[in-house]
Amino acid sequence: MAGFRSPSPGLRTLRPAAFGVDPSGERMARIRRSPHFRDGVFQNPGGAARTRPSGSGLDFAKVFFDKDARSRRAPRGTVPVHATTLADTSRPPATGLRLTWMGHSSVLAEIDGRRVLFDPVWGERCSPFPFAGPKRLHPMPLPLAALGPVDVVVISHDHYDHLDMPTIKALAGTDTLFAVPLGVGAHLEHWGVSSGRLRELDWHEATKAGGLTLTATPARHFCGRGLRNTQHTLWASWAVAGEQHRIYHSGDTGYFEGFRDIGADYGPFDATMIQIGAYSEFWPDIHMTPEEGLRAHLDLQGGQPSGVMMPIHWGTFNLAAHPWAEPGEWTKDAAEEAGQAVALPRPGEPFEPAGALPTDPWWRAVSAPVTPHWRRPEGPQAVPEVTRADVDLAGER
Repeated sequence: MAGFRSPSPGLRTLRPAAFGVDPSGERMARIRRSPHFRDGVFQNPGGAARTRPSGSGLDFAKVFFDKDARSRRAPRGTVPVHATTLADTSRPPATGLRLTWMGHSSVLAEIDGRRVLFDPVWGERCSPFPFAGPKRLHPMPLPLAALGPVDVVVISHDHYDHLDMPTIKALAGTDTLFAVPLGVGAHLEHWGVSSGRLRELDWHEATKAGGLTLTATPARHFCGRGLRNTQHTLWASWAVAGEQHRIYHSGDTGYFEGFRDIGADYGPFDATMIQIGAYSEFWPDIHMTPEEGLRAHLDLQGGQPSGVMMPIHWGTFNLAAHPWAEPGEWTKDAAEEAGQAVALPRPGEPFEPAGALPTDPWWRAVSAPVTPHWRRPEGPQAVPEVTRADVDLAGER
């Protein structure tokens, strides 16, 4: 098939386990039958998305090596992590829906009596190696073993900052189900998850688990973990509906018109978890800015402010050259301008979207001041945190 070539036996021997495996057999046959798989690769909604950084190497270097800019990419003090306890997550939410942001894109959602864990990454680095790659900027709020039972683990795509092998191996010993996009199940089986506990979905396919309906919905991104990016694993956002509540997790995505269709088909949502970090003009198709994230939330809600938006994919790993605190600050600004309720919890701080929302700009105490988003200077503001050759080390761009 065009675009596919198996690695040599020598390369397979040297391949780290964290790279996972390429889909094969009936799994690959199912991928080929997908309406979203064409010319040997999965296709993005709205046409091809640029996954390679645009612009010149000189532009990259000017931003990347700027001393002041580099110093602003990490917190200047200790990130105030909420000391999450078993009591925080064991008592049922009074309103039936509670969210706990664990950092980056990892969220525990307690919805209508069930517990859903999105993109769990408890590792110290989002990397296949323990000695290299983006390192965590704050500790996890609680050990994975202290989290308690989880009904469903949901994975958005197979980049290292969303799919962490040590975390999956730890969860493989439980009886949780795993809902993943097409092809991603190959990695999980390689790491010890039984096929009977996998629910592997194409866009707009759904699975049921304990009264919840989980639907894989489109996203505009890309995939890949190994030395070659074969684009044989799908990326997705997720809509989860219970008896009383509906929530949405964006995974990683660039802005696209399809948010309106997702909202019309599966919303409106009581809460959305929206990617607003690691953006840049150098790769505008695959990550959203805070303004785009707010626009996506409004699209999902039929064009009007409603529900609660929680920003994700920021604050935990340094994956782009924008200031560390900028995503949180700009999301707060944009939401206030639009009249949209936004939750800004510290990592590990549980909240109920129907209750009092955490809105304190906690990052200001440990970061340099951030330019308000309406005063943003012209020109590229970030460079890729990795080169194309390094994509499999950092697992994200």
